[in-house]
Amino acid sequence: MSDLQAAFDAAVAASKQLPEKPDNMTLLKIYALYKQASAGDVDGKRPGFTDMVGRAKWDAWNELKGKGSDEAKQEYIDLIESLKE
Repeated sequence: MSDLQAAFDAAVAASKQLPEKPDNMTLLKIYALYKQASAGDVDGKRPGFTDMVGRAKWDAWNELKGKGSDEAKQEYIDLIESLKE
């Protein structure tokens, strides 16, 4: 396992124990970076208008289309570290 992957895994664990719950926009960013880092570009259709949460998640993830896995992992790590302070 690479150092980046180990740091990413540690950040994922740390994200569940943050001192305060992040605001919704930050939560969407955390979700999108996690999905981009672990699954790559979004696929499938955009959720319908009635699924507002699913649609917001899909849109946030779609904004990262083309970002490499390693870059997304590093941004995720940096974001979680900034929220731990």
